[in-house]
Amino acid sequence: MYTLHVIRYTLHDMISHIKGKVILKSENFIIVSTGNVGYKVFIVSDLGKIGEDVELFTHLNVREDALVLYGFLEYKELELFELLISISGIGPKAGMGILSLADPETVKIAIAKGDSSILTKVSGIGKKTAERVILELRNKFSISDVENIEEKTKEIGDHSDAVEALVSLGYSSAEAKMSLSNISPEIKDVSERIKMALKELGRRQK
Repeated sequence: MYTLHVIRYTLHDMISHIKGKVILKSENFIIVSTGNVGYKVFIVSDLGKIGEDVELFTHLNVREDALVLYGFLEYKELELFELLISISGIGPKAGMGILSLADPETVKIAIAKGDSSILTKVSGIGKKTAERVILELRNKFSISDVENIEEKTKEIGDHSDAVEALVSLGYSSAEAKMSLSNISPEIKDVSERIKMALKELGRRQK
C-alpha cells in the first residue's frame, strides 16, 4: 500500500508540462505528439488546430485503472483545478466542468463571496458539494480587486444556457462553445446569441 502511494505521487510529478504538435482533436481532448510519443490530453476549451504547436501545463491523474492527463493553457488554470479536485466530491471531470464555464478569477471571486451558482451549473455538483467547496476554499481567495461579480456570474449563466440550448439541437458542446466565442460580447441577449451561433454553425457545415 505504501509503495502504491509513493508510485502515485511520483507519476503525478512526472508530467507537468507538455509542448508539441496537435495530431488529433476531439470534443474533449487532443493528442499532442512530442518526442515521437503521442499524449492524450483532456482540455477545457478549443485549443489549436491539427498540425499546430501547443504548450500546456498538465496534471496527471493517477487511478488504479488508468493514467489521465489534463491540460491547461495557463498555470493559474492548473492551480485552480488542483485546488478544486482536492475537495471531497470534486473529481477531475467536475473540475474541468467548472473551468469550462468561467475564467479562474471569476470562479475564485464567486467562491470568496459564497456564490455557489457557478459550481452547481456543472453536472454532478449538488448544493452540498458546492457549499463544501466554498467552506474549504473561500478564505484562500480575495475579492478586493474585482468588481461587478454579480454581472459576471449572470454572463456565465447566460453562456451556459446558450450552450445547453445548442447542445439540445444536436450540436456538440465544443461546437456550441466555439460558435458562441465568435459572437461580440456586446450582444447580451441570450436568444440573439443563440440565433447568431446557429448562423455561424450553418456556415461551417456548408
